[in-house]
Amino acid sequence: MAASKIEIKKGDVVEIICGGGGKGVKTKGKQGKVQVVYPGENKVILENLNMVKKHKKPRSAQQAGGIIEMPRAVDASNVMVVCPECGKKTRIGHTLAADGKKYVRQCKKCSALLDRKESKVAAKAKKAKAADKKVAEKKAKAATEEKE
Repeated sequence: MAASKIEIKKGDVVEIICGGGGKGVKTKGKQGKVQVVYPGENKVILENLNMVKKHKKPRSAQQAGGIIEMPRAVDASNVMVVCPECGKKTRIGHTLAADGKKYVRQCKKCSALLDRKESKVAAKAKKAKAADKKVAEKKAKAATEEKE
């Protein structure tokens, strides 16, 4: 069975949409930042969410043993991305970037770009277009002044 493509990336803020934490810990509705994405397993690890206790035995005299808390992976189908613009959990759409070559992720509710790097590229492209427009206006103005 082929694994489906995960639209969640490291650094995204996501909200858990279903499931409990076990032993009375409620995780549904909590938000956290994605630390690690495992696309082959269709799982993500979230910062300070879905924590489990592991009994660790010391392997050497210098190493300390004890009970440590560590995050456990959550299935990617149980989380939704939270849009940084509107703050709502949303599905992910795709649109062409400002350069017209690459598809970027966008919020289905407010159409804001979710890719931070791509939004910077879009801002640079807008500035470049504005600069080109100003240059074209100056040339047109100079050409009209020469005619007069």
